[in-house]
Amino acid sequence: MSEQLSFIYREEFWYISSFLNSKTISGEETAKEIEEFIKNKFNNLTPDDFYRQDLKDKIIDMVQNISIQCSWVPYLESFPYRDENTDRAFNTVGYFQFKVEYYPHQPLKKERLVPMLIQQIPYLILDDLKEFFKGSSYPGILLDTESPVYVFLTSNKTTPSTIEWTQENIERYKRLIGDWTEIYSGQWEDYSEALYNKRIENNLSNRLSELHFIRRNSGFVYMVEDSYDKFFESYMIKYVLDPTPKMRAVLFALRSINESLDLLFLKMQSEMFQDLKSIEDKIKNLRLLRGLIQTNLSMIYNELDYNRRQHYTRILKHLLNEFEIENVVNRINQKFTTIYDAMQNLYHKKSEENQQKTERGLNLLNLLFGAGVLADLAGVIMLTLNLQEGTLFTSLLNGLIGTIIIGILVVTIVYYIYIKIQINKPTVGLTVDAIIEDQEGNVVLIKRKYPPFQNYYALPGGFIKEGEKPVEAVIREVKEETNLDIKVESKIGIYTEEGRDPRGNVHTTAYKCRIIGGVSDLRGGDDSKDAELIPITELQNIELAFDHKKILSDANLIK
Repeated sequence: MSEQLSFIYREEFWYISSFLNSKTISGEETAKEIEEFIKNKFNNLTPDDFYRQDLKDKIIDMVQNISIQCSWVPYLESFPYRDENTDRAFNTVGYFQFKVEYYPHQPLKKERLVPMLIQQIPYLILDDLKEFFKGSSYPGILLDTESPVYVFLTSNKTTPSTIEWTQENIERYKRLIGDWTEIYSGQWEDYSEALYNKRIENNLSNRLSELHFIRRNSGFVYMVEDSYDKFFESYMIKYVLDPTPKMRAVLFALRSINESLDLLFLKMQSEMFQDLKSIEDKIKNLRLLRGLIQTNLSMIYNELDYNRRQHYTRILKHLLNEFEIENVVNRINQKFTTIYDAMQNLYHKKSEENQQKTERGLNLLNLLFGAGVLADLAGVIMLTLNLQEGTLFTSLLNGLIGTIIIGILVVTIVYYIYIKIQINKPTVGLTVDAIIEDQEGNVVLIKRKYPPFQNYYALPGGFIKEGEKPVEAVIREVKEETNLDIKVESKIGIYTEEGRDPRGNVHTTAYKCRIIGGVSDLRGGDDSKDAELIPITELQNIELAFDHKKILSDANLIK
């Protein structure tokens, strides 16, 4: 047999995990919009779109000869997840599936396709989809844009055409196989022998005429042409390809729960925000989601216990191991334990605070009644009056004393009730926001460093400290976040709408301000990654945090 061997490309499948709110958006319609968006993008590529300029001409030729079909596949429905960063709600986790084929009618060009070329285009797809879903037009979708697009490559021919995939031949052609099984890892001359030995591990095929590899971010299936035609649609898709994006969607959901727990833990440690009821409700919901995933995993483990199709169960075991599902579940369980301990500490602290407030309310009652002050006071007065019985003055004074005693009693009880109401009153966070214009028609925006709305543009602002006036707070926050000195010119409004802030019941007062001096000192700081001057004409097209677009609208800067 010749030392030279090559796989001939057949087709590929892409997968992107996603949350979706089926009440507000159709997965099927969105899939069609994604498909059209990608096709339009491929028809309008620019030099800036290419990471590898030396491959530009070949890639352009590939995308001009592509067949691509996108569909939405729901997996875990009735899955009420809320994103802690943006406070957007979803009810389904699934994935967008792309069936892709380059040169469907040009077999000679297919033969020249190699992994180095194939890996370039999914990179373009992910970057473009980040931008496509970044705007507020799709609040009902949350894509997993942190992971690469999962690519499953297939081949049904080799050159030479006949080969048996014994372990000896797998070892013999491991460099070639390794390049096709690890799309994202690159195909470089200096990669080591150990790396290619690692890449050819875990061949999941049970036939000498096939190769099946499933990796964390890509997979590869080779079947001889006759088997491909007979069994790929009926068997391979159902038992090899389909379980992979499903398990990856489970991993996306687990990672999202994990990140939500981290954010909640940070919120619990914040002295500015300790709305325990809100945090408790969020934790209960995350615990429900964990239960739904564990139920789904139990069904998979049952498959492993009872399914007699050994090839399929081997793939399921491999997927559980490849995506490290059990490790992620264990980390989440440990975080639940940690967050429960933190909640107990907060409840204890809250209980002590409430007890102190209650004691202040009861002190007066204890002083007046427990110590007998009112009774003693009345006794002394009555003793004095007894010396002057029968006089008109005595009768009037008796009435006045009774009224005073009753008045003190009423005031004391009202004060006690007020304290109890304050204890049970929902916590309200008070913040300020600033609209700062320069002389050139620009507005100062920051890019948020931390959740909620991490990496989103926002107006400068923050929480009011205890004892601080709102105007003082806005001057301080602007200085901390932008390094600018400002003068407050006017109040725009107070914003108290429920749900405006993912952290809970947060009310903000917005002010229109002007810069004192120049803008040369503008820079990010404190809670901001960056501070920028944004032209007013561009504000409409920028997705802002919280309800800051409404504030800008109320200030007549956008429509």
